[in-house]
Amino acid sequence: MAEDFFSPRNIIVTGGCGFIGSNFVHYVYDNHPDVHVTVLDALTYAGNLENIRGILGDRVEFVHGDICDAELLDRLVPGHDAIVHYAAESHNDNSIANPEPFLRTNVEGTYRLLEAARKYGVRYHHVSTDEVYGDLALDDPARFTEETPYRPSSPYSSTKASSDLLVRAWHRTFGVRMTISNCSNNYGPFQHVEKFIPRQITNILEGQRPKLYGDGLNVRDWIHTEDHSSAVWTILTRGRLGETYLIGADGERNNLTVLRDILTVMGRDPDDFDWVKDRPGHDRRYAIDATKLRRELGWTPSHTDFQAGIRGTIDWYVNNRAWWEPAKAATEAKYKRQGQ
Repeated sequence: MAEDFFSPRNIIVTGGCGFIGSNFVHYVYDNHPDVHVTVLDALTYAGNLENIRGILGDRVEFVHGDICDAELLDRLVPGHDAIVHYAAESHNDNSIANPEPFLRTNVEGTYRLLEAARKYGVRYHHVSTDEVYGDLALDDPARFTEETPYRPSSPYSSTKASSDLLVRAWHRTFGVRMTISNCSNNYGPFQHVEKFIPRQITNILEGQRPKLYGDGLNVRDWIHTEDHSSAVWTILTRGRLGETYLIGADGERNNLTVLRDILTVMGRDPDDFDWVKDRPGHDRRYAIDATKLRRELGWTPSHTDFQAGIRGTIDWYVNNRAWWEPAKAATEAKYKRQGQ
C-alpha cells in the first residue's frame, strides 16, 4: 500500500524551464490550483524561460540559479515542502563529446539537492531515465522493471545511474524522504530541436531531408510528456517512501517507424530521408514494464494513440516557429561537424 497521501502546497521544480520540467510545471498549474511552484533553472542552452513565461505570477515563480550553488539552496529550500528534481544534462551525443558538464550537473547537483532536503526536512522526488538499465536485444521479450540491474552505457546514463544511487543512499543513511522515477523517452511540446522527434519535424518544416542513425531499428519506448507529468505527480503524492517506480506507456517503436510516421503525417514520402552513421555505443532497445506504478498507485496513461500524439506535437512546432528557429541553425551546424 502507498504511504498516506502527501499534499504539497509549495514545491521547487529544478530544471522547470527545460522540456520535461516545464511540461510538469504546466501540468501542476493546470490541475492543482492550490500548489505554488518555484522553478529553479540555470537556463543552459536547453532551458528556455519562454516555456513558462505565460504562467509566471502568483502561483509560479522563477529563480535563475544553479543547483550546485549550496548557498542559494540554503536561501531557497526553507519554506517549501517538496523538491521535484528534473534538472539534468540529458543529451547522449553531448555527453560523448564532453562528459564533464554531465558529472557536475547530474552527480554534484543531485548531491547538493539531497543535502538541502536533508538539512531542511523536505520531501524529494528524483526524475531519472530508463537508460540507467543499459539496453535490451531487439528479439528479447523482456522489459525493464524496478529490479533490473543497472548497466549504463554512456556518460549521460552513467551519471544518471550515479545520481539514483546517491538518492537511495541518502534515504537509507540519512532518512531523506524520497521517491525515484525512471521514465522512457518523452515527446511533446517544448522539446529542444537537438532531440530525435523535434529534429525530424523541424528539418521537414525547413525543407531539409530528415536524417536517421544507423539502420533505424533502435527501439525506444515513447510516452507523451503529459503522461510523464501525471505519473510524477502521482508518485510524489502517493508513492511509498524509498521506492522506485518505472514510468512507461507501452509505446515501443523503432526509430525508422517513428520517422516514417512523422513524414506521412506531414504529407511526405515515408522514405524521404537520409541515412547517417550510427552514434557510438547506441543502445539497441529500451522497454518499460510499468506494472508497479499502475498496480500500486492506479496510474494510467491518457495519450495511448501515438499517431494522434505525433500529430499534436507536429502542430505545436508548426505553430511555434519563433520558439525553435533561433536554436535550429546552431544545432544543425553541430550535427554537421559530427557527420550526423
